This record gives sequence, C-alpha cells and structure tokens, in this order.
Amino acid sequence: MSTQVTDEDTRYEAVRSRDARFDGVFFFAVETTGIYCRPSCPAVTPKRANVRFFATAAAAQGSGFRACRRCRPDAVPGSAEWDVRADVVGRAMRLIADGVVDREGVAGLAARLGYSARQVQRQLTAELGAGPVALARARRAHTARLLVQTTELPITEIAFASGFASVRQFNDTIRAIYASTPSRLRATAPRGGRTRGTGTPGAGIPLRLAHRGPYQAGFVFDRLAHEAVPGIEEVSGPPGARTYRRTLRLPYGTGIVAVGERPGTARSAAGAHPGGWLDARLHLTDPRDLTTAVQRLRRLFDLDADPYAVDERLGADPRLAPLVAARPGLRSPGAADPEELAVRALAGPAEAERLVRRYGKALDAPCGGLTHLFPEPAVLAEAEPGGPLGALTTALADGAVRLDPGADRDAAQDALLALPGVDARTVAEIRARALGDPDAAPPGLGLPDTWRPWRSYAVNHLRAAGEWELR
Repeated sequence: MSTQVTDEDTRYEAVRSRDARFDGVFFFAVETTGIYCRPSCPAVTPKRANVRFFATAAAAQGSGFRACRRCRPDAVPGSAEWDVRADVVGRAMRLIADGVVDREGVAGLAARLGYSARQVQRQLTAELGAGPVALARARRAHTARLLVQTTELPITEIAFASGFASVRQFNDTIRAIYASTPSRLRATAPRGGRTRGTGTPGAGIPLRLAHRGPYQAGFVFDRLAHEAVPGIEEVSGPPGARTYRRTLRLPYGTGIVAVGERPGTARSAAGAHPGGWLDARLHLTDPRDLTTAVQRLRRLFDLDADPYAVDERLGADPRLAPLVAARPGLRSPGAADPEELAVRALAGPAEAERLVRRYGKALDAPCGGLTHLFPEPAVLAEAEPGGPLGALTTALADGAVRLDPGADRDAAQDALLALPGVDARTVAEIRARALGDPDAAPPGLGLPDTWRPWRSYAVNHLRAAGEWELR
C-alpha cells in the first residue's frame, strides 16, 4: 500500500489503525486536547470531528498544537515526498533540512531557489501551512528535544547546537511546542533513554537515526565498504555488526561520524515492520553543525525513503517481483558530500585516493584510519585544471554546476553533460547519489516507465542481484 494519501478519510483510517507506515507523511491534531500526534500514536483514537490533519509538524505547531509526549511526532523519519519532488517546494524542504535558513536566512534560501523571499513564503505557506522560518524552527525544536532527552550535554550547549540564536529563544520555543522547560523534558525522559557519560563533546554525540519500514542495512554497508576511500572513510567489523566512519566538511567546522549496522532489520515483512533506526555518533568541532551533519547522514543512508511505495510499484513488475521479495526495503544510498561524490564518480576510486593523499586537508587529530578531509573543488581546480576532472571541479567551484540539496536536477544534469569527458552514465550516478534523485536511470538499461518514479531503486535491486555491475 502506498503512503501517498491526500484525502482526509483515508488519513483518518490510517490513524484509526495506528499505521506506522504513515508516520512523517502527515500529522493529526486533536482540537479538544490541543495535542498533535503521528498516525501510529497508541493513545485512544479521537473522534473524527475533533481531528485536523497537517502536512508538517511545523504547520501543527503554527496552529497552536503541542507535540504529544507519548508518541513524539517530531521524531519520525522525514517525508519521502521531499526527496521525490523536484519543484520549488521540494527543493526548499531539502535546503531547510540542511540548515540553510539557520545559516543564511529566508533571503539566502530564496536566492538559492531563484525566487523572491515573498514567493517562497507564499508557496510554502499555501501548500504546507507553514513558512520557511516556522519549518526551520520546528526542526530546531526536534533536534533540541532529542539532545535534551538522550544526552548529558549542557542545556546551553544544546541551545546553540540545535541552531537557536540565544538561550532565551531556545527556552521560549521548547515551552511553546512541548509545554515544558528543557530541564523538565530531561527529567521526564524515559529511563534508559539517555546515554549517560557519553553525550559530551569529547566522546561525541550519540543519536538514533530513524527510518520507516524494513531496511536492508547489509546492502548499504556492502556498497559503502566497496567504495570507501582510505583516509576519509572506513568500514570495520564483521558483517551484520559493521561500523561506517568518515570525515565531513561542514559549514562551521569539521566532523567525524560513525554509523552502526543493525542486524535483523532486513528480514521483517514490509507490512509488519513499523521501522527502526541506525545508531550514530558524531564528533563535531562546532556543535552548530549538528543538524546539517545528521541530515547528510540521512541522505547518505536514504533514511527518509518510503519503502512501501517503492516495493509496491517495483514488486508489481514480473522481472523485479522476486528481487523485491528477497530484499524488501532496499535503499538507494545517497551522498554525504554531493561535490565529493561527483568528483569520485568521474575519477574512480584509485584516483580519488590519490587526490585525498595529495590535496586533502589533514585533520588536526587523526582518528584511526581517518586522516583527511576530501579536497574542495576549488583546491582541485587550481591544482589540476586540465582534463575532464579539471573541467568538473572548475564548474563546481564557480557555481556553473550546482549539486546542493536545493539544486534543480534537470539543470544540473544539462550542465554536467556539457562538460568535456563527462559521460551519461557518470551523470546518472551523480544524479542518483549526489542529487538524491529516486528516478535516475543509467543509459543502456532500458528501464520501463512503469518503474517510475523509483528507477534508482530498481537499479539497486539489479545490482544486488548481480544484474548490473558497479564500476
């Protein structure tokens, strides 16, 4: 059953049946209590006449509803709709999730989208019931609550790590959304929910990265291990219990992140698996990078995907049906750094390793096999301006090719194809991974239109089955 629903009667049926597949797709609020929830909330189902539906948590908050303390609706995976959609609303949502509004304001968001601030405000409010400031505020509040209830980080540090401009703004937002103070939220957190003694800057910030439905962790970790570039990435541990670690260049500083493979999430039937999480730990030189780092990991591991919609469409095809049945919830890995992914897709693994050794910035404190950051396009363009790689890095450095979360995918593809030495297969890989397009189709496969809009996932099923090779 697809989770793309629009009519309110269908949404109410999802609430009545406590269907976790719809968590994050929409939210419902109860007018008699002033509370908003996720569809799977275990509380008594309210009367239909008292229920209102919202596309985002921000819209529910903007209408005066507080987050349910029982189901914690702000902690659900993001809606897959924002990854699928290529229009201005979808692009805006991806940029807001990456923290652009926090760093550059609404004017910066609008400039990246090529619209006026008023146009962006109007379009988001008309469709989602909330403007960019409210959407960013809701994300900051969720990050703050998560850190308050799951770490021992000081409250003041959490305020700035979450993206708030001041402690007062942080306190006011927490009171408005959760009807509580930060201290009370921490005191009432479920026992065992907080990682004592490890939520300090020196030991990193432990987090759970939620996903909906079954998750084929083995395929994703196999792929990351196959592609890992020494110095910036490493995968360690036995299959089923591996850890992926890498370095990140972030807006305010640098980071080292680690994500653990969780066994058992791949075997549950799609209709009976409400979701789960991957355990992560983040070491950041500047805590303000937390939201951006988390969002980049979510894109890399494709954690906001809708596996039910994907499996429903692809599983109806005779060729793919046995592959989908064997691997329900297969994901399409993205990229932690889109520009890095583009360079690696063109250069290949051996050349990427050489670039890291020669031009990558060394970490102040190496951590195991992680010693460098991947070199920035501007550095590579100046150091080696010739050939296809020089053309690509120059285009990335001067903005002729944009691969940020709000980039226009078609425009980026056209710009890439115009570069010398960049072939269609490389561009398809960049479109699927760096731009997160769920419907990218490599040339030569002849993928049918009936697989749309999930052809990137179909390609990964073919890869997992050995019918399409990695380069």
